[in-house]
Amino acid sequence: MLRDYESVMKAAADPGRARILKMLESGEMCVCQIVAALGLSQSTISKHLSLLYAAGLVEERKEGRWVHYRLAEAELNQYALPLLSLIGDWLNRDPTVRADAERVRRIRQMPKESLCCPNPGAVITRAFAAGRGRR
Repeated sequence: MLRDYESVMKAAADPGRARILKMLESGEMCVCQIVAALGLSQSTISKHLSLLYAAGLVEERKEGRWVHYRLAEAELNQYALPLLSLIGDWLNRDPTVRADAERVRRIRQMPKESLCCPNPGAVITRAFAAGRGRR
């Protein structure tokens, strides 16, 4: 039991993973969308998602070449769902989290194919040009 508690708390304590959890409050996202929103490498995002998944904080769904993540609904770890219910009220006024939410709103309007291309940096640069995607 203590190990389950520790995995949830460690996973949620990292600022990057906390940002991912806050983004997923608005609904399911594919890895490419999360990469575009945070501007981090795919490998970094995958590592974050792997730890969140192992802690029972997120669930995944595969659809073709895309892997989608959402906040956990099933209780795989007895500490995960209670923590997720608390996180909903946390960090809502944080400027970084608010900027993430705005980027997620715009990214959700873009076709996934444009984000998951061989050179996603070009798409991300165009999407956030002229200060629209400041971090």
